[in-house]
Amino acid sequence: MLLSKPSYTEHDLDRVIVSKEQIHSCVTRLGKQLSEYYAGNEITVISILSGALVFTADLIRACEIPTRLDSLRAESYGSSVTPQSQPRITSPLKTDVEGRNVLVVDDILDSGATLRSICKHLEQASPASIKTCVLLDKPSRHPSSLQADFKGFTIPDEFVVGYGLDFAERYRHLPCIGVLKKEFQNLEHHA
Repeated sequence: MLLSKPSYTEHDLDRVIVSKEQIHSCVTRLGKQLSEYYAGNEITVISILSGALVFTADLIRACEIPTRLDSLRAESYGSSVTPQSQPRITSPLKTDVEGRNVLVVDDILDSGATLRSICKHLEQASPASIKTCVLLDKPSRHPSSLQADFKGFTIPDEFVVGYGLDFAERYRHLPCIGVLKKEFQNLEHHA
């Protein structure tokens, strides 16, 4: 049987669940919420690489407060559609966060293991506060006791790509977020 090849475009999506326009509106709303919440204070935004990079760039431009920016890389998915390991933090912060208001920005709250690990790691640096902001939330995948402080969209438990989210380091460039067709959720198609 001949396998169809992915095009790495929206044609590889089963369906779009969050449009480019919805993302823009959501980022504007979150920027306003953060600006109001942190009014008069500087925040240190910690972007979780690589998935949150696109979202973080748009989010800090939507905020009307002083921000410092740093990033952490946490790995748990590899080239799979489900987490394969406990998250490992693989890059250190370059910014001192002691006594600072920290906002951790991630692309998706899935099982919650990455967000928990990163917040625990950051607590060791004695920030004044740690809050979390996620673009997507899959509430069926994590305990109800674990919630992001600021969130964009609630989505079903399906594998999504686009707007920074990837499969095997592909699809991050898509301007929307969609469910990747099942036939492309396999590395054989991407070889």
